Amino acid sequence: MAEIAGPRIYSCYKYRNHVSLHDDIISKTFQGKYGRAFLFTHAMNIVVGQKEDRRLMTGLHTVADVSCSDCLEVLGWKYLRAYESSRRYKEGKFVLEKAKIVKEN
Repeated sequence: MAEIAGPRIYSCYKYRNHVSLHDDIISKTFQGKYGRAFLFTHAMNIVVGQKEDRRLMTGLHTVADVSCSDCLEVLGWKYLRAYESSRRYKEGKFVLEKAKIVKEN
């Protein structure tokens, strides 16, 4: 398990497993299954699930759900492929649901 020293860390809401840094937020305007979600450049201590094509609000994407590596709670998803060129900036990025993460410190 990766441990980060210092403030501004996001963790799984159940096990407080560190999953991303506040500084890795690209956008706070994303919408997830449970409401607001954040787009992050990096995530840690997660398990990436099977890839699947999913029609999201912004079109068709290939995504994989991401889960906490401790409790396996689905926290969001990883963008693997965007079919529209204007959405390609999302590829390789992570969407984490605000309802599934907590800000530490």
